[in-house]
Amino acid sequence: MDLEDALRQLRIVPVIEIADAADAVPLGQTLVEAGLPVAEVTFRTPAAAEAIARMVREVPGLLVGAGTVLSEADVDAAVEAGAHFLVSPGLNPGVVGRAQAAGVPIIPGVTSPTEIEAARALGLRLLKLFPAEAVGGLPLVKAFAAPYPDVTFMPTGGITATSLESWLQAPNVVACGGSWIATKTDIAGQRWDDIHTKASQAARLASPSVASL
Repeated sequence: MDLEDALRQLRIVPVIEIADAADAVPLGQTLVEAGLPVAEVTFRTPAAAEAIARMVREVPGLLVGAGTVLSEADVDAAVEAGAHFLVSPGLNPGVVGRAQAAGVPIIPGVTSPTEIEAARALGLRLLKLFPAEAVGGLPLVKAFAAPYPDVTFMPTGGITATSLESWLQAPNVVACGGSWIATKTDIAGQRWDDIHTKASQAARLASPSVASL
């Protein structure tokens, strides 16, 4: 599986914070059933690694990423859990190197030309613009297209259901990360119907058809 190709088909990646690993499988199943078979589970809770492992093991067809990967130890934990890809809020060469050594794709966060060039020097071409709205929004990502035609982005941070369509119209945007689809409150309350509705709406807005992974 080529990660960029998969993300281009999905167009939207739910960014998820799970407090209880027991919620991981029903959440993953809900996303698959809603037509949005992808989840970025952030390393913001002690349950993250186990949640990723359960999703990978028990939810066929779900593309599972580990988010908020801040250290080489996080990389090791995510890889051991079976994460299909990693996402970082910033560009840490040690973290990138660890992921590359493990053979797992990583999408580090950038905000500037200097960081983009540092990422390119590490062999990376798919990057996360974060926090997307706060650092300049859509005009910024569009401005990067001319000097860096070989770089694509997964903007995350401040993107909503209302702004999603505009972001996805930018040619150098592969997909967007969104935290509104499965909020930690919805997950803790096991509001699977609400999550299904929001995921279905996002999938329809982002792409007329989602290919099988």
